[in-house]
Amino acid sequence: MSNLVFVFLAVLCFLLLGPSHCRGSKILVVPVDGSHWINMKIILEELHSRGHTITVLRSAKSWYIPSDSPIYTSINIPMLEDETDRSFYNKMLKDVMSCRSHPTFIRTFYQQHLITSMLGKGHEILARSAATILEDEDFMKRLQDTKFDLMLTDPALTLGVILGSYLKLPMVFNVRWINNGEGHLTIAPSPVSYVPISGSELHDQMDFLERIKNMLHYLYSVYEQYVVINPAYSELFQKHFPPGTDLVSLELSADIWLFRADFVFEFPRPTMPNVVYIGGFQCKEAKPLPDDLEAFMESSGEHGVVVMSVGTVVSALPPEITEAIAAAFAQLPQKVIWRFESEKPSSLGNNTRLVKWLPQKDLLGHPKTRVFIAHGGTNGMYEAIYHGVPVLGLPLLFDQFDNLLRLKVRGAARVMEVRSLTKDNFLEALKDLLENPSYRNNIQRLSRLHRDRPMSPMDTAIFWIEYVIRNKGAGHLKSAGFSLPWYSYFCLDVAVFILAITGAFIWGSVLVCRLLCCRRSHKKMKPE
Repeated sequence: MSNLVFVFLAVLCFLLLGPSHCRGSKILVVPVDGSHWINMKIILEELHSRGHTITVLRSAKSWYIPSDSPIYTSINIPMLEDETDRSFYNKMLKDVMSCRSHPTFIRTFYQQHLITSMLGKGHEILARSAATILEDEDFMKRLQDTKFDLMLTDPALTLGVILGSYLKLPMVFNVRWINNGEGHLTIAPSPVSYVPISGSELHDQMDFLERIKNMLHYLYSVYEQYVVINPAYSELFQKHFPPGTDLVSLELSADIWLFRADFVFEFPRPTMPNVVYIGGFQCKEAKPLPDDLEAFMESSGEHGVVVMSVGTVVSALPPEITEAIAAAFAQLPQKVIWRFESEKPSSLGNNTRLVKWLPQKDLLGHPKTRVFIAHGGTNGMYEAIYHGVPVLGLPLLFDQFDNLLRLKVRGAARVMEVRSLTKDNFLEALKDLLENPSYRNNIQRLSRLHRDRPMSPMDTAIFWIEYVIRNKGAGHLKSAGFSLPWYSYFCLDVAVFILAITGAFIWGSVLVCRLLCCRRSHKKMKPE
């Protein structure tokens, strides 16, 4: 009997004194399609396992977000655009490759100009979509009556930010990119002297010319935000939100920013109290491969295997490039697994296996994998770091150039221009990665640093999501600087006041001196 009493008291103490959980909360989720959904889905699976009820808003034409799922209920929402097909990205790839022919200093500006036109059209579509949803009284009443506890969204799609603010829900961002650049540039101080602006392809050790380039990129990003992006939402905000509301003010109202970044990969820079770093949270230990793939890996012997994947969005590299790559692979003693969806190259060797899909995480974690050839997507870079596999980068679009630069300056990758790739230079770079142990040593060091943390990135993400639910927000972590006008933020009003006082003092001093000089000269003239 005494044992039963002891057990009862122990359980009671655990319930009363143990950590507070908030199971059973209602979470509204607005994700972004494509690779962003891969990240969001992993978080949703964990939230579902902890008893939370999840509702996902999705487009009926979504590529990757299924309408039926055991972990969430989905609601189709009207998206006014025809979901952008892959031919759009293939066309942009050709345009970017053309831009890369310009001199190094100016080619990034050409690339950014390409993206600007896409941003303008995209945000106009998003603003119209948001207006359509907010004006659907039945749909909005349904959301309000559900009484959600939290909005979880990826702010790369502004709909979640607008909807969460309109419903007055506590907001958590699953974020890396926002509006026209990396999310830090929106929420944190970003001195251009050592914080590279998105798309500049610069690192944090800049010389004078590079700092000039970085400043020009910063000014261009300000132009994009306030001249191209913000005006698309003016009518929407005037109709549905208080005066003075703009897109940036809504984004800064989020309680927690779950940042898909780790300073093992990112350059050190200023940050904010409500930014929580979860870079690499999608990474896991490798699972056993299917029997056929495992047999292929083991057949490589001591030489090992090269894994190549250039992502899910761009469906095809130019044929002359794939032929050069295939011909280079044929000369390797290693086996090659290549994710490939186009016509089989004529120069393909017997050592190369083409697949339409591959278990990337499990292949990178396999002991036979020697090099990862990748386009530089964030997920792939963190998976390479996690498993300690050196990278040969073939950047194609968007942030991929900046991502691969970060690994290159840490000695863990080589980067090639796709437009100038030949069989010989590709083979030289690949052999360098395979034969020079410094690349593997450097990325394995990054892997050790990335794994050496007191709490896993996933546990960190779930803690802060539930923290916001438990406390109905995290307003105490938001900086007062967000509410200041720009001239007060930069203390320009203080500077003008000090200059005015200083100028008045100098003017007064000069006036007094002139008066005194005049009196003295007047006195001298009288006796004469």
